[in-house]
Amino acid sequence: MRAIAVSEYGATPALMNLPRPEPGPGEILVRVIAAGLNPLDWKIAEGMLKDSVDVPFPLILGRDGAGVVEEAGEGVTRLRHGEQVYGAFAMVDRGLGSYAEYALVREDGPVARMPQGMIYTQAAAVPTASATALAMVDQARIDTGQTVLVVGATGGVGQGVVQLASRAGAKVIATARADMAGTMRHLGADETVDHSAGDLNRQVLAVHSDGIDAVLDMAGDTRSAEHLVQLLRPGGTYISTTWSVNPDSLEARGLRGVNFQGQPSAELLDRLSDLIDAGELRVRVEREVPLEQAADALAGNRLGGARGKTVLRI
Repeated sequence: MRAIAVSEYGATPALMNLPRPEPGPGEILVRVIAAGLNPLDWKIAEGMLKDSVDVPFPLILGRDGAGVVEEAGEGVTRLRHGEQVYGAFAMVDRGLGSYAEYALVREDGPVARMPQGMIYTQAAAVPTASATALAMVDQARIDTGQTVLVVGATGGVGQGVVQLASRAGAKVIATARADMAGTMRHLGADETVDHSAGDLNRQVLAVHSDGIDAVLDMAGDTRSAEHLVQLLRPGGTYISTTWSVNPDSLEARGLRGVNFQGQPSAELLDRLSDLIDAGELRVRVEREVPLEQAADALAGNRLGGARGKTVLRI
């Protein structure tokens, strides 16, 4: 099968012809139609897991995907041959990922039936980013009437957070440059602030002089988090996917800090399917590229500045 893999950590991802995996008991073989690109993919290729997981090479990259159940292993009952599915298909400890014509996933793992009417290239963009967004909003305990700042709002996770926080009844302030402000408002943001136009704290406090209730941050480093936390009212919450907050320090100040790492699950994917089917969550695919261009797409993602999801057509 065709696959994008690395021969060692730090190697340039390359198109390879590798054996098709075979499903064992409780496993599903998926014929992958499209694969979603995430920053985690190039981080793994560069050695993010080298001290924690014994990884065989060549290592097929990719986590998110959408496709069709090709074969079900012994004991599988939840999904059947021919069903359209999406999920997180990485088995890094076996050298398997979603940037391939076929991928494996456990039946009890992060896989679910695709939302009705959704095409494969859209569905492949959903699992990691949207599941992270949904779990973040859950963790932040967003409620009606709260004011929330979303940092990194134009990325895949951020766009989901903006929509889901707005759906929960919050007033949403999204970080976005001028050319993305309209898109953010279309997704549910009440206001936008532009980090390139000056200090974010000053911009937010100019409208919300008494502070805000939560910061959901997908982009900031430790220094910026220490600055933005000053916006929070007593009892406020700061959640960071870049692990930039000190929960103990915030607790001493009467605030809640969470360093968050999302993990897709069948339960989260089923919830996402319901939201998508109801028209309450949209996923913006910024770019579609063929599998052969995966290396260039990963390099571009590494530079940052994403305004939606990149998807590989298998």
